[in-house]
Amino acid sequence: MRDVDGGPIAWRESGVGEAVVFLHGLGGSRTAWDAQLEGLSPEYRCVAWDAPGYGASPPLPGAWAFPRLVEAVEGLLDTLGEPAAHVVGLSLGGMVAQHVAVAAPDRVRSLTLISSSPAFGLDGTTTAEAWRRARLEPLDAGREPADFAEQVIGAIAGPGIEPRAFAGQCAAMTRIPGAALRQAIDCLVSHDARAMLPRVTARTLVLVGALDEETPPSYARTIAELVPGARLVVVPGAGHLLPAEAPATVNAHLRAHFQEAR
Repeated sequence: MRDVDGGPIAWRESGVGEAVVFLHGLGGSRTAWDAQLEGLSPEYRCVAWDAPGYGASPPLPGAWAFPRLVEAVEGLLDTLGEPAAHVVGLSLGGMVAQHVAVAAPDRVRSLTLISSSPAFGLDGTTTAEAWRRARLEPLDAGREPADFAEQVIGAIAGPGIEPRAFAGQCAAMTRIPGAALRQAIDCLVSHDARAMLPRVTARTLVLVGALDEETPPSYARTIAELVPGARLVVVPGAGHLLPAEAPATVNAHLRAHFQEAR
């Protein structure tokens, strides 16, 4: 694996072949996908980005918004010299991927949405104000994501996550500056793709852990019902950090999905 820094978007890359772009979640960064880069690189060019302002990527001027994140993904593909890629998104990254699939369908060979949601507040009880307040509280108190990474990862991972994988996810979160996390939180609450998901044309795979309480299987089921022809897979015993908790299972489903799309 090699890290590429210094441009508008920084990324980690491994392998050759058709491009696969991995978009991390709210509390992740490019290193959160190491199990996928290691497992799939013999067959694919695997690229995991640092979202704008995360890790080694410089921040966007002004506030985050999903159309601007779509432009950032397209800019990354242009930099890579790739006309299109298999797009894989986890949680918030899955939200970004939904917008990419609709706004730039010609850039998406296939779409995989992992532990994601079609809209914020889908449970009907969570308000944007309360959700933002809870997640901004440590930042408002002067703490950085590195200070509470273990607490957050412990709360969203399933009980079977391996110690090495847990440590890797914590390390990925420590790479996030507080300012970037704040921007991402403000953007996430604006997500509602339900009206546009029926327009997705890419072959779509929806993966979720059976024990995921952040974006539960009911959310994944809603996505699969809205996207034409989407296939839903619920992985037993896994929580929100499915790619790290069940990497062999996730990699096997991704490999089959990419082959079907081809």
